[in-house]
Amino acid sequence: MTHLFENYARWDVEIVSGSGTNVVDSSGKDYLDFTSGIGVCNLGHCHPHVVEATTNQLQKIWHTSNLFKSSLQEEVAEKLTLHSIGGSVFFCNSGAEANEAAIKLARKYTGKSKVITFLQSFHGRTFATMAATGQDKVKQGFGSMLETFVHLPYNDVSALKNEIDHETAAVMLEIVQGEGGVHVATEDFIVSVEQLCKENGALLIVDEVQTGIGRTGKPFAYQHYKLSPDIITSAKGLGNGFPTGAMIGKDFLIAAFNPGSHGSTFGGNPIAMTAASATLDLIFDDEFLNEVAEKGEYFKSKLEEIFAPLENFKGIRHKGLMFGVEFSNEVGSMISKLRENGLLALVAGPNVIRFLPPLTVTYGELDAALGIIGGTLLDKQKVTF
Repeated sequence: MTHLFENYARWDVEIVSGSGTNVVDSSGKDYLDFTSGIGVCNLGHCHPHVVEATTNQLQKIWHTSNLFKSSLQEEVAEKLTLHSIGGSVFFCNSGAEANEAAIKLARKYTGKSKVITFLQSFHGRTFATMAATGQDKVKQGFGSMLETFVHLPYNDVSALKNEIDHETAAVMLEIVQGEGGVHVATEDFIVSVEQLCKENGALLIVDEVQTGIGRTGKPFAYQHYKLSPDIITSAKGLGNGFPTGAMIGKDFLIAAFNPGSHGSTFGGNPIAMTAASATLDLIFDDEFLNEVAEKGEYFKSKLEEIFAPLENFKGIRHKGLMFGVEFSNEVGSMISKLRENGLLALVAGPNVIRFLPPLTVTYGELDAALGIIGGTLLDKQKVTF
């Protein structure tokens, strides 16, 4: 019997320890974790640098509140703005909260309420971010959504041209739609979105909750394009497992978030900021990020070798170490079989396997995962699911 709400379709596995890419469940079984806590533990589990920093901070102070100045918040904000277009940062506890802050800031700054987002997007499960999300399944059973959110086809410039106008506060998008199937933005689409925002006086919000903090081989995924968003949101990888989120905005937006306009009791908590600072020290390094990109290309090429002969294989979409492998049939049983054989992976919609290994994954671990994938799913060039 459980005393928990059953709002998660939990696997019958409890992870009790981990180091790097490897985790162990309560029965003592080992796994390669290619979920990274859904793109959270970008440095792997219990990274020594992050463990040491947070352990030291735990012995100093855990919480003060945002009534007080915080040199730790200033430290992390400086690292985020130096590696982005931003000028200032608001700290919170999650991606949904970061996106809530972005929506509020855009509406307050522009004085408008219409926000355009895209089908297959995922921005969170609060009422505003649920309304922003372009997937009906997350909205079922909750009644009327908040008004003024419009959802358009992704990578469709003409649809955006027909909808955006001078009453639009913001366009909000993911560079790679993670939960929606690992769909990657095209260059033409991204360039057009920014131009249309400028022409109509709308802000451009880029949701980097899953793609940010090195996941795609850049500090932020928008940096793969000639793009300068007004607001960026970040969370998952920021604290390497310690809950924290951030909204990063350009300097011209600062006055709109005056004292009392928005807040978070636990946002910018000393432990969270220590974890984030230690994480960014390692990830925001050119050599580290180049290796992420190289590993991503290697893994993609090997996955294609495994799956290319299969009739139900439709293709691979990826940026860096963010992968979606699409099939013509549902993949739930594939995920279960991989887990039974020691590899943890995710779905991204019913037909897509999502791989999000730690950015610190070794080539040996990539090869081990490929061995499990091939051995589990292929039998004389026929898929066994």
